[in-house]
Amino acid sequence: MRQLPLDLGHRQALGMADFMVAASNAAAVAWLDRWPDWPAPCVVLTGPAGSGKTHLAQVFRARSGALPLDAPTLLSGHLPSLLGGAPAVILEEAAAAPERPFLHLYNLVAERGLRLLATARLPPSRWSIGLADLRSRLLAAPLAELAAPDDALLAMVLVKLFADRQLRIGEEVIAYLLPRLERSFAAAQSIVAALDRRALAAGRPVTVPLVREWLEEERGGGPLL
Repeated sequence: MRQLPLDLGHRQALGMADFMVAASNAAAVAWLDRWPDWPAPCVVLTGPAGSGKTHLAQVFRARSGALPLDAPTLLSGHLPSLLGGAPAVILEEAAAAPERPFLHLYNLVAERGLRLLATARLPPSRWSIGLADLRSRLLAAPLAELAAPDDALLAMVLVKLFADRQLRIGEEVIAYLLPRLERSFAAAQSIVAALDRRALAAGRPVTVPLVREWLEEERGGGPLL
């Protein structure tokens, strides 16, 4: 009898000890390690979906005491009081932030000697920025870039994603997945979630046979996207 897979959620480990440092992300990690000794008020952390931007932002927040902001907060018009005594600020999905409040935030950070970590999928040179002052400031900001993962990092990420869901898997499962997996963190997240649901529904552990069956049934034997 197949069980009904209930999405009860899972705890994602977001501490520094849970972040795997490899060649593809070492430069970005180094920028955060340099805080507060940055050459500009702002560092822009970029990378594809699921590459670890939010994880690193959480690590930076814990380390620096940074205040997290979002677009609605920027629009509130109370930035000076909201910043309070925070030594740093985090603005995620910065490319979608309203421009004038974003510029106001940048100027406040610079005036107070604070630091701003802005995250986005693409570097500011590829954003659509209408305000010349904001564009010039962001183009001058250092980039902390997260690149696509190599096999070693992707293997570590898969192990972590399974562990976040309290799934114990063997090395042979990782070895089977790697050559069949798109080289992206988003793909790794998607496949782990799908295999979690499949294992729960079937009442079986995640093994190579289960992965093979899922691949044949759901993806027609093609690459894991």
